[in-house]
Amino acid sequence: MSGWTVCAAAGVSLVAWVPVMGLLILLISLQRVFRSAPLLSSDPPAQPSDQALTVVIPAYNEQDNIVRCLSSVLASDPPALNWSVVVVDDQSTDRTAELAREIVAARDNRAITCRIMESGERPMDERWVGKNWACSQAMDVVETPWVLFLDADVVLSRDALKRALASAVAEGADLFSLAPRLVCDCLAEWMVQPIMASLLGLGFPISEANDPASPVAFAAGPFMLFRHSAYTAIGGHRALAGEVVEDLALARTIKQTGHRLIYRLGLDAVDLQMYSDLSSLWEGWTKNWYLGLERSVLKSLLAGAAVFTMFSLPWLLLMTAPVGFVVLPDCRLATLSVVIAAATAVLLQWMLRLWTRWRFGLPLNFWWLMGLGGLIVAAIAPTSVWRSLTGRGWTWKGRPLA
Repeated sequence: MSGWTVCAAAGVSLVAWVPVMGLLILLISLQRVFRSAPLLSSDPPAQPSDQALTVVIPAYNEQDNIVRCLSSVLASDPPALNWSVVVVDDQSTDRTAELAREIVAARDNRAITCRIMESGERPMDERWVGKNWACSQAMDVVETPWVLFLDADVVLSRDALKRALASAVAEGADLFSLAPRLVCDCLAEWMVQPIMASLLGLGFPISEANDPASPVAFAAGPFMLFRHSAYTAIGGHRALAGEVVEDLALARTIKQTGHRLIYRLGLDAVDLQMYSDLSSLWEGWTKNWYLGLERSVLKSLLAGAAVFTMFSLPWLLLMTAPVGFVVLPDCRLATLSVVIAAATAVLLQWMLRLWTRWRFGLPLNFWWLMGLGGLIVAAIAPTSVWRSLTGRGWTWKGRPLA
């Protein structure tokens, strides 16, 4: 056997340990970040706040989610003496508005003012993307000092609104955002979302986001509670009409203008199921990946490569290692090293899922499919770069974003 073959086998052996190092760093870093992560107060106030609140739910083709979301909001403990709900149907082509009206008509608590409004046509001479138009239209009728923008794929615990509003008022927040607990339902989500949750947790340190002196700003779009005066001062969604990742843009604007951003873990208060199938997951993450990584081609591609290396490579090495024992008998020591490294990496993936179950309440279901999840994420990265830069296929729920 040639020296080149032996050297190549030794090189593969070394590469096989890279995922182990990467996963160890990821686990240690996540534990460091979340060790002191601030939580939403678990004790709801005895009485509703005297600060009035409006809950705004923008909805576009959300017939699969709107019933759960709106029902959970209407079943909430009163967060304020005066509070109301506005659902904005953003020109849905399905039964979103019809179902929302049925829920409102059947509600038990008639003291809650509920309104289903139509967003109307978007201006043809202006660029409006995502939910920005629907949110801005809702704000034309909102007069309360606090307004919560809630995504239609969210389900709230009974005391979530009460706890969040009380905390926002007590802490002097201008924007109070809660990180939700991810709920996975389809197989595609089980493969990809645990990986994405880990990356988001590492990429946006909560302590820095809450530090007024730090330029780091992050907020979770599904749950964004604004002081109305601060929202108006920064121009709200109207000032960011063309921003695809509007939650990050709003959070940055809040901090840059000297307002108070507070970000908390709300894992026991807010549940979020983002996607119903692989197609919607692919569309969603290819929309956000490049933008979330600061519009950097290099960061986007390197992050995709890192995910492939940590999550997919160990499984590929385990599957191909037996061939090495047969065809490379003189390199069996190196092949054994590859097997040990790959098996260690797979064990660390399992430990990562144990950690996410502990911290995020995400079950271990299908943890062994993280290798396939890594392949999907690795493909999302270049696709997101291409779509974002060219505008081709860059859509959300079928609507063009370019």
